[in-house]
Amino acid sequence: MKISVLRRAAALLCLVPAAAALAAATPSASVTAGEKLYQTYCASCHGTKLEGGAGPTLLDHAWIHGAPTKSNLVNTISKGVAGKGMPAWGQTLSAAQISHLADFIAAAPKATASVAAAKPASSDNLAGLKLPKGFHIAVYADNVETARSMTVSDSGITYVGSRKAGKVYALVDDNKDGVADRVITVAEGLQHPIGVTMLNGALYVAEISRIIRFDNIDKTYAGKPAYKVVKDDLPKETWHGEKYIKAGPDGKIYVPVGAPCNTCDKEGEIYSKLWRMNPDGSGWEEYARGIRNTVGFTWHPQTKELWFTDNGPDEMGDNMPSCELNVAPKAGLHFGFPYCHGGVLPDPKLGKANSCEQYVPPVAQLGPHVAPLGLTFYTGTQFPQMYRNQIFIAEHGSWNRDNKIGYQVSLVTLYGNKAVSKTTFLEGFLQRDEKVTGRPVDLAVMADGSLLVSDDHAGKVYRITYSK
Repeated sequence: MKISVLRRAAALLCLVPAAAALAAATPSASVTAGEKLYQTYCASCHGTKLEGGAGPTLLDHAWIHGAPTKSNLVNTISKGVAGKGMPAWGQTLSAAQISHLADFIAAAPKATASVAAAKPASSDNLAGLKLPKGFHIAVYADNVETARSMTVSDSGITYVGSRKAGKVYALVDDNKDGVADRVITVAEGLQHPIGVTMLNGALYVAEISRIIRFDNIDKTYAGKPAYKVVKDDLPKETWHGEKYIKAGPDGKIYVPVGAPCNTCDKEGEIYSKLWRMNPDGSGWEEYARGIRNTVGFTWHPQTKELWFTDNGPDEMGDNMPSCELNVAPKAGLHFGFPYCHGGVLPDPKLGKANSCEQYVPPVAQLGPHVAPLGLTFYTGTQFPQMYRNQIFIAEHGSWNRDNKIGYQVSLVTLYGNKAVSKTTFLEGFLQRDEKVTGRPVDLAVMADGSLLVSDDHAGKVYRITYSK
């Protein structure tokens, strides 16, 4: 309750600051009682600090079920919210207890630093971006520092890994309007946790040398949940040591181990291969080899065959070798590294004449040094028919080329397992003066058919939609 000091006598003005400080330091008995009730009955859904979880945040934000007045809060707590999973507490708690709860929630402080309010979609950084006719792009979430790979849970929460930030984020669209209302730090202090994937309600996160798991993540993400270490004996090298991971249709977790070099022969070691394991870390086995560094793979929605990108070596000239799009329809295949690059170029030191014929060629050559990372088959129905079951690829962009290339999202159109064409879908991150405004990293299809694009350069996640 605000007090208008204008109606006070001048003699009492000096007492107001002291009274306010005392009130802040000693909350009312009703608020104190309400906090105890909240932790017992409400925290499991709304978070221990009211920051949100399975239920929405109760901090300062746009309230869905009326303004957070005492009467509205009492009414909502008593009657519950039909269809949203909130019970009618009037059947369990007394009127006095519900009143205490309402007092506590109404007196809630501002959101803490770990809960960043997402900015609404704006034209900032979007003016120069181009898409085919009928498509639109907006900012889905801002303040997602060094955003890397993404995974979307069944409830629609998007989890994002990061690079140097060392954090894992949850992007939460409370009111389902296509813009994340909250960017919550799920975990921090991790070593380049770029890889994230969902399996059996758990969030798996890949650091450089280990894989950890957050169980029941959709109900715990807002409370800095504890994690379990699934595997901790992976190589510690940082050169191609960051790991993009995904859960496959076989129920296993797929984990790449990149080459710890630009080009080197590590055939007899763990490097330059794609591995898989059981969800508990057991059953570690090789799936494919001859892969320099894959930072994106997925499975065809119909055939369930594994598709992946691979980054070609540097220091071989501006125009060679090409980065790759590959398909591995079965285990045990060799894709050429370090002996053959791009399916056609023998390595100058390690390759031999005609050696490329021994290895599985790429489905498509994506271009020299474009750095293809995340990819996804379009499985939604919002986009036109021509896009369905075709591959979108995030090209992070070159770093050692005289003229920059990449910095876009491309579309590879397939006929069976053959690439018919590669076209640009989203461009404009690389400007004419070669100034870079963004670097696409990963892609994810939402339940409504929209497409998310992460950008570790701008620290944003974009949402692409289609309308006629």
